[in-house]
Amino acid sequence: MSSPAPRVWVVDDDRSVRFVLATALSEAGYDVSGFDSAQAVRDALAQRPPPDMLFTDVRMPGDSGLQLLDGLKQQHPQLPVVVMSAYTDVASTAGAFRGGAHEFLSKPFDLDEAVALAARVLGDHDTAPDDAPQPTGDSDALVGDAPEMRQLFRAIGRLAQAPVSVLVTGETGTGKELVARALHRESPRARKPFVALNTAAIPAELLESELFGHEAGAFTGASRRYIGRFEQADGGTLFLDEIGDMPASLQTRLLRVLAEDEFFRVGGRELIRVDVRVIAATHQDLERLVAEGRFRADLLHRLDVVRLRLPPLRDRRDDVGQLAERFLQAAAEKLDAPPKRLGRAALQRLRDHAWPGNVRELQNLCWRLAALAPADLVTPQDLDGLLGAGAPAADHTDAAVDWDDVLRTWADGRLRAGDDDIHAQARERLDRALLETALVHTGGRRAEAALRLGVGRNTLTRKLGARRRRS
Repeated sequence: MSSPAPRVWVVDDDRSVRFVLATALSEAGYDVSGFDSAQAVRDALAQRPPPDMLFTDVRMPGDSGLQLLDGLKQQHPQLPVVVMSAYTDVASTAGAFRGGAHEFLSKPFDLDEAVALAARVLGDHDTAPDDAPQPTGDSDALVGDAPEMRQLFRAIGRLAQAPVSVLVTGETGTGKELVARALHRESPRARKPFVALNTAAIPAELLESELFGHEAGAFTGASRRYIGRFEQADGGTLFLDEIGDMPASLQTRLLRVLAEDEFFRVGGRELIRVDVRVIAATHQDLERLVAEGRFRADLLHRLDVVRLRLPPLRDRRDDVGQLAERFLQAAAEKLDAPPKRLGRAALQRLRDHAWPGNVRELQNLCWRLAALAPADLVTPQDLDGLLGAGAPAADHTDAAVDWDDVLRTWADGRLRAGDDDIHAQARERLDRALLETALVHTGGRRAEAALRLGVGRNTLTRKLGARRRRS
């Protein structure tokens, strides 16, 4: 008999954040409950046992997440609490760790990283019997009959047994971590830990400690020893996602660890030796970064022993139906509802879509369809509000003309209504649309979003901060 799913609580007054994180965790097989305030959590604890893990935002109406953390640690000291915040200054992070937080996630964070964090914390639950139902997600998502995918599967089968470093490349959302998990699962290291870290999701000042650990007192807020990801992965596999965003100073330390299999914790004097297979991934052109002096050539050579490329979903459109069927089935199981089916016209609509977010975008769409589509058979009309009511998104060369017309119509309406300062209004709406769209395309990575928009990261951060204050 299989054990019950681990219970995870998500606390955030932002409904959208609460929904997407709860959905990702539910998809990974956890029993998730959402709360909009610290008081709601306290009320729930008066009625039922504490969860196995809790995610909480910092800034919420009423008591803050740090105040909630303080109370939880007094009553349930063993409860792992992950603190989330858009404010990653030293005071916030140090305050969270001083209060006993297990981990700190900077918003916007990568959902895959949050799910991987839950898997590490609740790792004891991963040792389910072979006949137990497995969470649908990572293993099920790595499917496809396209020639590129068949070639990839053959390469994974060959490389799984070879103790060499692998570099996985591909656009955001193509499933690079799924490749890394498959390489680990089929390797002699399968019974040892698989540890994942998105280097772009961790503030640069905390990344060294995250990788190599730290000793108590190594810096402000380091109240106890922390075992880093390399030690956590000893004997197993360490997956470093978005390796192209790693700061130059840490590239040097990583190169030494890869060469010598040893390192010191931050603030430590004990030499730590580990046996870890490193699999790195990136959506960036590392050769270009090397040419620009932003990535070490010797580190690239060390990581790039074998390179695997994941094709974007638009290059394997015939796989869309198979993937969608898997995701809809998984969503139905979690929602305890009959699975939705794609009508022929709806399936063609999905195949025609450009999928800028790749497989992850399709997976999220299927979850929304499972929850919102009114009938068991999905129609093109069900997709209109989710994909957009227009034609396929593969080519928008004339979009600028349409956008100009819409802008003129908006300006004419504002002027007729007697509004003043419509230039400022238009700029604000333009900034908001560009920022939100760029962050979606980059998976929340601000540095890449700023690069894609052609603005400085400080400019992007300032505009995001201004937008949060107004909202």
